[in-house]
Amino acid sequence: MNELGKRIQELRKQHNISQNELADRVNVSKAQMSRYEVKGVQPPADILNKIAEVLGTSVDYLINGNTDEKAKASLKNTELIQRFKDIEALPEEEQNVLLQVISAYIRDFKAR
Repeated sequence: MNELGKRIQELRKQHNISQNELADRVNVSKAQMSRYEVKGVQPPADILNKIAEVLGTSVDYLINGNTDEKAKASLKNTELIQRFKDIEALPEEEQNVLLQVISAYIRDFKAR
């Protein structure tokens, strides 16, 4: 199984969607969906977009995988990325406090 196929299958299972249901929702046959998941067949762009939409992810994630790499590609400030990882490791209550502080700061900045 190729990486794209693995990611489609994993996300499909996380969303409790059968292969038949996903195939129906993106308008392909079950056999074709199986080819995408198991045989390494690359879906056309329009189908890949539909699969990503149904599975609540991005085409970039389906193709490239790792969300850390995706974050690094979109966020240039590596210190900021590290701080988000540090915050994510905190207990939920502390995360919520920090989110409130960040939200207040952003609100005040935008109000200037």
